[in-house]
Amino acid sequence: MNIDGNVFVVTGAGNGIGREVALQLIARGASVAGVDLNEAGLAETARLADAGDRFTVHAANITDREAIEALPAAVELAHGRVDGILNIAGVIQKFVKVEDLPFSEIDKVMSVNFGGVMNMCKAFLPTLLARPEAAILNVASMGAYAPVPGQAVYGASKAAVKLVTEALYAELLDTNVQVTIVFPGAIGTDIAANSGVELAGGESKESAAAAAYKTTSPVVAGRTIVDALAKGKYRATIGPDAAAMDRISRINPQYATKLIAKQMGSLLG
Repeated sequence: MNIDGNVFVVTGAGNGIGREVALQLIARGASVAGVDLNEAGLAETARLADAGDRFTVHAANITDREAIEALPAAVELAHGRVDGILNIAGVIQKFVKVEDLPFSEIDKVMSVNFGGVMNMCKAFLPTLLARPEAAILNVASMGAYAPVPGQAVYGASKAAVKLVTEALYAELLDTNVQVTIVFPGAIGTDIAANSGVELAGGESKESAAAAAYKTTSPVVAGRTIVDALAKGKYRATIGPDAAAMDRISRINPQYATKLIAKQMGSLLG
């Protein structure tokens, strides 16, 4: 899909991967409607983009269905149209076993990671189907195919994103809307703090888990995502860890599960 001159909606644009995607889309000539809960973060993205009215701020909670249903009209008012959506916003869970994970945390993770993607896709699909060329790109996780102890529900939410994105691809094959699913590995972002799972002293088990892998920078992650969008890829992985586990989990899923359990299981105490 052509990037230059088109209009994209990016969730999670106030920090991390979402911010990098927004900045790189702007750098390639696109206009971006940045969506995030954190209005200050969006303001900083706008400052970094320095793109005038080609970047607009839309403070919204992607779990708020009514707010998201109103978003297409707001973006069209600001930019004249919408050519694609990139669902990047997400949270992780507390780094604990399923038996120790409260239902409040389970509901939050599923509501943001899966419910938020569904809200965005449902809200924007009519608009996208009316465009001569359009795109949906959803970000899942390596955890969608390689289960991480202590992140079972996070992985389940991302596996749900994976499957619904693949189903959307099948349903939209004969339309003008391209569909892409992306699987990041360990990325050097502030997702732990943004998910509210920081421990005392600012150290988190999630941070320790990320340290078990060589992390990929948000800049590289953003470039990979925008490249996948531009090329109309069906799927893409980000980072050597995601690429390796993608291959291993296809060949021997039980071995892949045991391998990650050995690497990460000790963090559960």
